[in-house]
Amino acid sequence: MSHSPLHDVVIVGAGPAGSTAANLLAAAGRDVVIVEREVFPRFHVGESLLPCEAPLFERLGVTPDGALFQYKDGAEFIDERTGDHVVYSFSGALDGTPRHAWHVERGPFDKLLADAAAERGATIRYGRAVDRVEIRENEVTVGVGDAHLRARYLIDASGQDALLARQWRAVEPLKDLGRAAVFAHFEGLAPAVQAELGAQGYVKIFMIEDGWIWAIPLVGGRLSVGVVKWRGKIDEALHDREVAASPLLQRLTAGATRRPLRILGNFSFRNTRSRGRRYVCVGDSACFLDPVFSSGITLAMLGAERVADTLTAALEAGDEGREDLMEPYAARMRGAYDIFEQLIRRFYHSRMIHNLFFAEEPDPELRRGLISVLAGDVWRDDNAFQDLLVASKRRRRPQVAG
Repeated sequence: MSHSPLHDVVIVGAGPAGSTAANLLAAAGRDVVIVEREVFPRFHVGESLLPCEAPLFERLGVTPDGALFQYKDGAEFIDERTGDHVVYSFSGALDGTPRHAWHVERGPFDKLLADAAAERGATIRYGRAVDRVEIRENEVTVGVGDAHLRARYLIDASGQDALLARQWRAVEPLKDLGRAAVFAHFEGLAPAVQAELGAQGYVKIFMIEDGWIWAIPLVGGRLSVGVVKWRGKIDEALHDREVAASPLLQRLTAGATRRPLRILGNFSFRNTRSRGRRYVCVGDSACFLDPVFSSGITLAMLGAERVADTLTAALEAGDEGREDLMEPYAARMRGAYDIFEQLIRRFYHSRMIHNLFFAEEPDPELRRGLISVLAGDVWRDDNAFQDLLVASKRRRRPQVAG
């Protein structure tokens, strides 16, 4: 075992978090190996990005283009039960917040990020599942079948599989948030519908009893439609009922072909051991919140960027084995997860968000602050709406990754 080469970093998972970290570490000259159990491209849910990750694409050497990236100007909230409807364009955010984002089909998008990491020098081993991890004083050992890898540091970017959290029984469910989703792609939308959806590329959020529906336009005349519930039975029949009950979704999908339905369950959790000596968890392996505000990929990629920068300096200095190495990263991400968690809880369990979203004459600064949060710009000290969420959190037990 001692004859195996000692890599600088082994990363579990080649999704957006893992590929981002690998890209930046390899660009800094580090020996990086990603172990990914799937063969890319593969289907994955989570198609909507936020503006605040846009600057990172340039650093990764990835250029968004119209072949994959659907322009996204903002978010549209709809309650067909009451007739309430409002659009939040990112152009209305606080100064300094990026003004647009994209929707992407995750299979090709994730492969694009992984390929960019490989071009920077990262090694990716597809179709290989990690089945054991041992954290030692001076190195990490990662078991892959009858083989093993040795590294100075481990990044767990295994997504909701949460490799380390499940190995160490450190998964803590977040109650009263969305617990499952049933979703599918509709293909062959009518040309007029494609033009309507593609003009601004809004993500449409439909409010329903005990949950919500997403409708995300994708390139190629497709629409992703998913139903999320925080309580009640979640099955294929639920998707059929909710789509049938929505006049707008009926119109948008008329004549289109629905691809097979998929169900994703057991989400909304945090990892209570998300970092330590010679390891850190990033993205969904650290915390997964209800996807209503599309925060997952943004927090995963921006968190991975911070991890890569911290680890690059530590590997250079030879102090990557410090127990507290990733505490600043964890504190930064804790604040972001706090804000989104409070927003999500009030979306489900309070009239505050409903009244604010659909207010006839909303407070201008609160509205601009809300849009900045929806854009993922949650690390600033001049947002009155963000301050409101933080203040409300003090009256609750913290529920976020840390």
